[in-house]
Amino acid sequence: MRTLNLTIQRQAVYDVVRHSEDHPTAADVMNRLVEQGYNLAYGTVYNSLRYLTDKELIRELKLGETASRYDARMDDHQHIMCEVCGKVDEVTTEVPPQWMKQVAEETGYAIDHAHVVFGGVCGECRNKRIK
Repeated sequence: MRTLNLTIQRQAVYDVVRHSEDHPTAADVMNRLVEQGYNLAYGTVYNSLRYLTDKELIRELKLGETASRYDARMDDHQHIMCEVCGKVDEVTTEVPPQWMKQVAEETGYAIDHAHVVFGGVCGECRNKRIK
């Protein structure tokens, strides 16, 4: 059993990530905490995000060249990112077992999980391009 030390600050950071549907960056988390009346240092927010990630309460998403984003949904799922605005959405389609097998055969790795990030243009950005 893992021991948790959820300080008031860590709980506040966790609550922001947990109640966000947009996979916030550390800066987003900081801004939302300020809006809620918290006065935390950036270091505290970053350290809290690292702690929560290490304790597997949230997941850090490194999606391309942009800042890391955070997700409190810990079940197996994939992501898709808009290449225009940077929006990130959930993808619940499972990675096909055949892909895992082929990658294992190709690389010699024993694969225990996969995280696929799809890229494309979201509907909102696509509509802006059409107009």
